[in-house]
Amino acid sequence: MKIEISADQRTQQGKGASRRLRRSGKVPAIIYGGDQAAQPIEMDHNDLFHKLKLEAFHASILSLNVSGNKEQVLLRDIQMHPYKQQVLHVDFQRVNKSKKIHMKVPLHFINAEISPGVKISGGIVSHIMNEVDVSCLPADLPEYISIDLGELTAGHTLHLSDLVLPHGVEIVALAKGDNSPVATIVIPRSALSEGATAAEAEAEK
Repeated sequence: MKIEISADQRTQQGKGASRRLRRSGKVPAIIYGGDQAAQPIEMDHNDLFHKLKLEAFHASILSLNVSGNKEQVLLRDIQMHPYKQQVLHVDFQRVNKSKKIHMKVPLHFINAEISPGVKISGGIVSHIMNEVDVSCLPADLPEYISIDLGELTAGHTLHLSDLVLPHGVEIVALAKGDNSPVATIVIPRSALSEGATAAEAEAEK
């Protein structure tokens, strides 16, 4: 998914200027990184607020149009109001096509309902992770990583090393020797007790 966003250059800075911007329906933001100086910008609050609801907005290369000049950026930080649905400030980082980036990518779990651990054993899938930190070139950045649970049995766990990764993508934790668990199937106590009762009844026949 290619996401485009628009912004204008921000000339006035400081807390007072930022408050005035917010009152007028704008969000102060900044672009940094690369060989250029940091650039203050301002964005439309409503447009940004709705785009922040998109999962891909947080894990994709974004095309940011600043007064007609397009740049490839990553969303790096969001400051929200403590209790209002209001974005206070946003940070974007410029992308260099030839340099690897680190990015948190969401995990999408599929086929849990047909896995033996759920269908046969009555288990419940426990998602230990919902996102993973990857390293890759910008062109190889996946919108998400799909995890097939179709063959997962009760009591078994999928680890980072079990994930099927797109070309050119590596998991940062694995590179550091950390093979953490990602998902497992847990058998509820009720299902265990029902199974024990059924086994006892069978034994008494």
